[in-house]
Amino acid sequence: MQEFLSVLTSLAWPFAITLAWLVGEFGQRWTGLPRISFYGLVGFILAAPQLGVLPLPPSGGGTTLLLADVGFGLILFELGYRINLRWLRTNPWIGITGLFEAGLTFVGVYLVANAFGAALIDRLMLASLSMATSPATVVRVINEQKSSGQVTERALHLCALNCVLAVFAFNATVGLWIFRTFEDVGDALWNSLVVLGVSAFTGAVFGLVVPGILRLLGKLAQDATVAFALAVILLVAITYALGLSPVVAALAFGLAARHRRVAFSQAQRNFGALGELLTVVLFVFAASTLDWRRVWAGALLAGALVLVRLLAKTAGVTAFAHLSGISWRKGALTGVALTPLSVFVILLIEHARHAGVQVVEELRAVAAVTMLLEVFGPIILQRALVWAREAPEVNHAA
Repeated sequence: MQEFLSVLTSLAWPFAITLAWLVGEFGQRWTGLPRISFYGLVGFILAAPQLGVLPLPPSGGGTTLLLADVGFGLILFELGYRINLRWLRTNPWIGITGLFEAGLTFVGVYLVANAFGAALIDRLMLASLSMATSPATVVRVINEQKSSGQVTERALHLCALNCVLAVFAFNATVGLWIFRTFEDVGDALWNSLVVLGVSAFTGAVFGLVVPGILRLLGKLAQDATVAFALAVILLVAITYALGLSPVVAALAFGLAARHRRVAFSQAQRNFGALGELLTVVLFVFAASTLDWRRVWAGALLAGALVLVRLLAKTAGVTAFAHLSGISWRKGALTGVALTPLSVFVILLIEHARHAGVQVVEELRAVAAVTMLLEVFGPIILQRALVWAREAPEVNHAA
């Protein structure tokens, strides 16, 4: 009997990933909704606190967290590759927009959490996490919808900036928690800056070395998917071991590779079958870390945070719409497109746990926000792209 239970346990993750993929394919075909919304829903339902099919994640993160990080790294590389620094230099209002909407989001969420009586460190963590936009959701939905246009490109660029700002603010907050005193706020901010700087430098080195190796091999103009994928896996493993930020490193890798004039063809989007598989793992794992009791306990605050975050990002982007060269309407839709959050937040929290920061266990609202945006974030983004007329209207089987 014990051996039989052991076999069932070893099959839990393969079963969950296969089921999530099937539900995603049929769900997208029948409803026209993004596949990743269904991946998250399956992961949440099968999680240990719900149906108990999937085991509880180990305290150190384990292999599944590493696989999720690799899947996230592939997506971040692609996001970094799509960032056009020349456009940002030509139109600095886009960068100013990102700073303003992220700052407005931080302040808005902080004040709401304060109104609900959250502790100071919890308010700072909630506000830091809420600045982010999930690149996994943004990149996947944009690729799935084959979207293109001003709203699409601005959402990608603002998403990347949001990620960097959120990592900085979250690392600084974690540093404050570790020091246990706000007298060391300077040290916390400095340590966060150092982590960002070293992570960006490591990713940039990969962005210089990998294209150089491909040139030596004479394969620069060919399909370099495997080379980039292996490099991302190695980069994530290095940052994981050294306590750096895989988010910033993978973004910098993609950015450097783009500006080394490496062709990243349409066939390489999502990194083919490997990217598809790891995306399913990523979203199932993210949702499987959630406990329905935490989701329920933090539901009221979560609803307020989601609303304030949506309003802050929409208002922040809309305020600079004309200055940055788009209409008010497209500015507002770009802000709405920044709604997705879930996967990014979960991986940051899992890494904080891995570093021994247990204060995040008290952030019950994070679980509820994550579950809400795990399912509805991709749908909201999809609708924003359709309303902007940059993606086709959703069609599904009768």
